[in-house]
Amino acid sequence: MTEPSSSQATAESRQPESIQTNSAQARPWWLGIAVILMGAVCLYASSSLPATAQYAAIGPGLFVTIAGIGLVVLGVLLLIQIARGEKFEPQDTENALGNQPMDKRAFFTALAATMVPALTMEILGLPLTAMLSFMLVARAFGSKRTVLDLIIGFVVGSFSWYLFSILGLQLGDFFPLIS
Repeated sequence: MTEPSSSQATAESRQPESIQTNSAQARPWWLGIAVILMGAVCLYASSSLPATAQYAAIGPGLFVTIAGIGLVVLGVLLLIQIARGEKFEPQDTENALGNQPMDKRAFFTALAATMVPALTMEILGLPLTAMLSFMLVARAFGSKRTVLDLIIGFVVGSFSWYLFSILGLQLGDFFPLIS
C-alpha cells in the first residue's frame, strides 16, 4: 500500500473539522434560548399580576404563568432536540411548499393584527378592535372577503364583550367613541 501524500493527509484532516463546524453552525441554539427567554418574560410579568381574584378562583396572573411555564418547557425540549442533532428542515404543509420563501406580506399583516388591540382597544372598544384584528388575520391567511371578515369579527367581539359583562368583568364601554 502506498502512503498518502502530506497534502492528501492535510485535506482529509481538515474535512471533519469543516463538517463539524458546519453542523455546529447549522444548529439553531438561538431558537431554544429565545423561547426560554420569552417564557421568562411571561413569568416575570405574571409576578406582578394576582393569580387569584376576589370574584373567582382564577385570576389574570394564572394564565400568564401557565403560558410562561409552557414556553420554558418547550424551549428546554427544543434545546434537547437540537443537542441530539435533530435537523430542522422546511416541511411541506397543506398548501405550502417547504422550500418556498416566507410570504412577508402575510407575515406583516398578521403582525399588524397583533398590534391592533394595543393601539385601539381603549379608543374603539372590544367589538371594533376584534373586528379589525379578525379581518387582518383572515387576510393574512388569504381571505378576500373583507366585508364578511369584518362582520364575523364584530359578531365575535360583541359576543365576547357581552359574555364578559355577564361575568361581571368590565372591559370598558361597548363603543367608547359614542359614550
